[in-house]
Amino acid sequence: MQAKKRYLLVSVGAGLLFLVYLWALQIEEFQQQQDQYQYHQYQLPQDPEFHQYHLYHQQEYQYSHQFQDSYQPQPQPQRSPSRRWTPSTELLEPYLEGGEQEEDSPQLHHQHTSPRERRAIRDNIYKNKRCRMETCFDFARCQSGFRVYIYPPHRAGGEVSETYQKILSSIEESRFHTTDPAKACLFVLAVDTLDRDQLSAQYVQNVRSRIQSLPTWNDGRNHLVFNLYSGTWPDYTEDLGFEVGQAMLAKASADAVNFRPNFDISIPLFSKDHPLKGGATGYLTLNDAPPSRKYLLVFKGKRYLTGIGSETRNALYHIHNGKDIVLLTTCKHGKDWEKHKDSRCDRDNQEYSQFDYQELLRNSTFCLVPRGRRLGSFRFLEALQAACIPVILSNGWELPFSEVIDWRKAAVIGDERLLLQVPSITRSVGRDRILALRQQIQFLWDAYFSSVAKIVLTTLEIIQDRVVSHVTRNHLLWNSLPGGLYALPQYSTDSAQFPFYYAMLGKSPSQQFTAVIHTVTPLQAQISPVVKLIIAVAKSKFCAQIVVLWNCEKPLPPRNKWPSTSVPLTVIEGQAKTMSSRFYPHDAVTTDAVLSLDEDSVLSTNEVDFSFLVWQNFPERIVGYPARSHYWDSSRSRWGYTSKWTNDYSMVLTGAAFYHRYYHFLFTHLVPTGLLTTVDNMANCEDILMNFLVSAVTKQPPIKVTQKKQYKETMMSQGSKASRWADPDHFAQRQTCMNAFSHWLGFMPLVHSQMRLDPVLFRDQVSMLRKKYRDIERL
Repeated sequence: MQAKKRYLLVSVGAGLLFLVYLWALQIEEFQQQQDQYQYHQYQLPQDPEFHQYHLYHQQEYQYSHQFQDSYQPQPQPQRSPSRRWTPSTELLEPYLEGGEQEEDSPQLHHQHTSPRERRAIRDNIYKNKRCRMETCFDFARCQSGFRVYIYPPHRAGGEVSETYQKILSSIEESRFHTTDPAKACLFVLAVDTLDRDQLSAQYVQNVRSRIQSLPTWNDGRNHLVFNLYSGTWPDYTEDLGFEVGQAMLAKASADAVNFRPNFDISIPLFSKDHPLKGGATGYLTLNDAPPSRKYLLVFKGKRYLTGIGSETRNALYHIHNGKDIVLLTTCKHGKDWEKHKDSRCDRDNQEYSQFDYQELLRNSTFCLVPRGRRLGSFRFLEALQAACIPVILSNGWELPFSEVIDWRKAAVIGDERLLLQVPSITRSVGRDRILALRQQIQFLWDAYFSSVAKIVLTTLEIIQDRVVSHVTRNHLLWNSLPGGLYALPQYSTDSAQFPFYYAMLGKSPSQQFTAVIHTVTPLQAQISPVVKLIIAVAKSKFCAQIVVLWNCEKPLPPRNKWPSTSVPLTVIEGQAKTMSSRFYPHDAVTTDAVLSLDEDSVLSTNEVDFSFLVWQNFPERIVGYPARSHYWDSSRSRWGYTSKWTNDYSMVLTGAAFYHRYYHFLFTHLVPTGLLTTVDNMANCEDILMNFLVSAVTKQPPIKVTQKKQYKETMMSQGSKASRWADPDHFAQRQTCMNAFSHWLGFMPLVHSQMRLDPVLFRDQVSMLRKKYRDIERL
């Protein structure tokens, strides 16, 4: 009897549990329907936004600083990257079709696509998300050096945009380019992948099939893909329309969620008008004080009424005061804007037209850089050029070149959710900090962002540092003058070996120098000018050794023909016997200082000692005697070269000058082969090219020291027909070189100066016994 009761109780209990289970399922289904109902209730209007966007993207390529906002940002995550738990999220991905996954990654929030399409896009974005250099890059291809190959246009190429052509031209003119795919470490596509917005006129069709047809594609291994715009209305995902695979992605508006650290590279968004080379200079001057400006914080751009990127811009009016905080927005964009305008549009549009955008930029301490449709925007580079400290409100944006650039020293990185705190944050920054931020901004603009070539070269240098990881730039080289493009780690990975960082690191150059004498005429007798020069230089107490570069066509004289000296004398016979070889980084030169001399130079020991002491105070510059200058010839629209003796100069010729030995390495490895060939064919202009290089690095003029008046005439009379100075075509060739070198750099780096350094008591009416360098007085 008791057994039957227990059986009935168990049966009833099981039945009740089953009913509870069914009831729970019904509640869950009802809740999902309610969520879906609320979800559709808050969907954004489709057609109006589509019409606004369509016209907006057409205006993208008619960019105007004054009347149009350049923002084309990408959606971003709501959580900061530091709070993501990547392994857990990936394990739970199949169970997070809605809710949490969309909250963490709004890029996957497709309001107008089916679940199947959403899954396909998500799979495409996250495919090969774990790629790193160790897993998705073939280092074996780079054993012969870091070389970059561009596919020919007929192989999966086609028509390319003006902007992409600038990128390809920058690579072709770089020292990394190769035309042999067998020697390539990295491959770049000939097909234009910059604009992957399907509604854009620049969108390239059939990219997937074109790339897959490449014989060396290999799922993207050792390939670099450039992209500025990804995704399209209304979702603006990071989908490119083709599988990147294991290729590295150099992408603007990069989202930290999908960004592959130390593999992908975040680049800035730049317009089609961004110059190929050189670029405009920044607006910060050396005597720009006080550091604060008329306005504290400014912004001028479009306001999106609905959709991605509208939240922050719609709220800017809360902190706009029209005095020191000027945040101007307009909803007057898109052909149907009047149909969808809100109550603030007319007032905003009226105030928007009252301010000039460039005037705001150049007269504000801080510039607001909020996100728009995409994460990045043109506003970022505009702020850098204007020396206006960017206040970035774009959560989840992987800042350009963040792998090597410390943006904490150049920008204020805020949170979109804390917009109302921005005024108090900017007001709390002290003047000394403002000046430091603005100086760093100008350095970064000039070093890495002022031209397409610098953006591309920075990208390639970062990849090269990854490939050759044992020879890489440190944090100081990237974030201090002159920057990573001019501080080559192949010379040294120790910052203290570069002349630019002596003062910063509390280091001084070595106390001795090596004299390098370039010889092109035969050694005749003990009265030869080169013999007198060797004897005079060897008497200097700072001379460690003398190196003679024998570039003469005659055989090398025996050792007994050279004068006896108190310092080591080394004669190196050049194999190529070219003009550019005088700046080759020979291992024999071990001192920091190099005294470069022509064989017909006439210097006394006093002159050598004094100029060396001057150089020790300016080790990053050229310090010497014969000075020359440049000027702009407006009648011919070209640069001119002059050797007139005036108080103004911009070059110090290397026929008698001190400089750091690093410039030998930089001259040999950075200057394009084509320019070196030009110099060698003319047997001229190598000294001008060295001045161009050093001025481009330092942004400063050389230093001229006391020079005897008869120096020029002495050199002219020394040589016979073989002397370069006696050649009637010598001067005309140097005029041509000036323009060829400035074209290479994209700007004129030479800086004029009127400073000359003389010894103490020089020409003073006192006893000669009181003067240290008395021989200079008699010259």
